[in-house]
Amino acid sequence: MRPADKILVRRSFDRAAATYDRAAQLQRQVCEALAARLDGAPQGPLLDAGCGTGYGARLLARRFPDQPLILADFAPAMLGLARQAQPTASNTAALQNPVGAPIGLPVCADVESLPLKSASLGLYWSSLTLQWCDLPRALGEAHRVLFPGGRLAVSTLGPGTFQELRQAFAGVDPHRHVLPFRDAPAGAAAALAAGFYGVRAERLQFRLHYPNLRQLLRAIKDVGANQVGGPRRPVLMGKAAWRTVEAAYERCRTPQGLPLSYDVVLLTGHK
Repeated sequence: MRPADKILVRRSFDRAAATYDRAAQLQRQVCEALAARLDGAPQGPLLDAGCGTGYGARLLARRFPDQPLILADFAPAMLGLARQAQPTASNTAALQNPVGAPIGLPVCADVESLPLKSASLGLYWSSLTLQWCDLPRALGEAHRVLFPGGRLAVSTLGPGTFQELRQAFAGVDPHRHVLPFRDAPAGAAAALAAGFYGVRAERLQFRLHYPNLRQLLRAIKDVGANQVGGPRRPVLMGKAAWRTVEAAYERCRTPQGLPLSYDVVLLTGHK
């Protein structure tokens, strides 16, 4: 990702910090699915790379209470919430620390360039972060910071994510509104190229529903994922273009509402 794009993504997630937990239904489900793929206790410190407001970190702290935990995120506002002693209201009581203490060491860092020693971790965990990154570079960093035998557990987004949104915007303008996410085989190939062994790639599909397009787009913005396209539009979308997008999306409507698909890729392996 270009430095200018990283600035936009960081700002987007910083602005979303206050609304993230309220809107992060899908993100919590994916964290729980990734946690279910962990078997046995990692030997050594744990890293939550791209920790957001800390839901995944709390899962790890509950699952492996005896292991040191590092929380890394490059959005300071997100990291500030993750490091707070008390979880936000939407986190369940089961994920709170018994004594209400901070759950780990917070580090404001880019996952493509971690300020951590090589071969210093037993588990590299990252849930729904690496889709915003240069994946080979981020996985290379994951490999560098793990002990020999250390474990990789990553979730990212696949190409079917936001497919309805992509289709609705097609033909409205030349701007790309959704990133071209990597599929499971490409993710597995990147992990193997980074030096991981025993790589498994699994695809999970989720679909959320919303009453209208404005609420759907608000939900995306509330988790900070609105910077998902290429170059930004030079001007705001006009009323006619908006009506075209809205009408196109209405053709996807189901009895549950307007669908929004998430194509999730889980990657696991070891160094």
